[in-house]
Amino acid sequence: MQSPACRDDLRITQPLRRGGIAGFKLRYELVGTAGAPLLIVAGGISAGCHVIASYDFPEPGWWQSQAASLDPAHHQLLAIDWVGADGQICLPIDPADQAHAIGDLLDHLGVARAAAFIGASYGAMVGMHFAVRFPERLGGLLSISATDRPHPYASACRALQRKALQLGDKHADYESGVALARAMAILTYRTPEEFAERFDAEPGFRGRLVRVASEDYLDAHGERHARKMHSFAYRRLSESIDLHRIDPADIRVPATFVGVDRDALVPLGDVEALAANVAGSTLHTIQSRYGHDAFLKEEAQVGAIISQFLDSLETSR
Repeated sequence: MQSPACRDDLRITQPLRRGGIAGFKLRYELVGTAGAPLLIVAGGISAGCHVIASYDFPEPGWWQSQAASLDPAHHQLLAIDWVGADGQICLPIDPADQAHAIGDLLDHLGVARAAAFIGASYGAMVGMHFAVRFPERLGGLLSISATDRPHPYASACRALQRKALQLGDKHADYESGVALARAMAILTYRTPEEFAERFDAEPGFRGRLVRVASEDYLDAHGERHARKMHSFAYRRLSESIDLHRIDPADIRVPATFVGVDRDALVPLGDVEALAANVAGSTLHTIQSRYGHDAFLKEEAQVGAIISQFLDSLETSR
């Protein structure tokens, strides 16, 4: 039986870490058993407040594959639409600003302390900032596919994606800019090994133009993303990833870090170095041909890690 949920907006005005003051509506969703331990759940920049299906919102969520491990029968799951995801903020957004907004949301909901912050990709970066800023309000941190700062190669890839957005903006063709940027991003989310397995076919033709085997796949991803995210939002959230910086020594809550062996954006060695510099932390490695997208694709491996993490928090109480 699916759990009940509520979805609402909270009006917030806050100073931003990189300068300026922003007023915005923070959209959130809360699903699960009232009074149960609360988990803050956050994914990549394209994830939103709808994590799993519920009685009130039955459509599949962005992390539907982890409905069993997150288990709303025993937890409350709280998630947000990212600050800036509506494209209405014209100032740089630091991941710390997202953490600040989540703190305000907990105040609004009357929640003194969350049992855990479970974050993947950008959501894990925000989770680290929340842990540093509000250690007394957090029982533990599970960080999947993120480190204390972006890798220069990953930042270079995102810079080129933002150039694609600029081209679309210049010609007032915002959707084409977003579609191209997203298609470029997909190449960094996955691995050469996966592309070799799926798209090892001779090129074809569209008129007199050559089309390689992966182009339809990349175009489909880009066009789908362009229908749901505006160019301005994509830019600000992409920039926010590159603004991420924390000192590992400042994380003082029980922390578990997860790296992926073939993640081009977040090298496993960087996750290992982060874990080594956070006192008492635990490290897990996922084996996957899906690279950075492993947190979405490796249902069994990720689910086992989430369950083990939550069990460890229960044991430590």
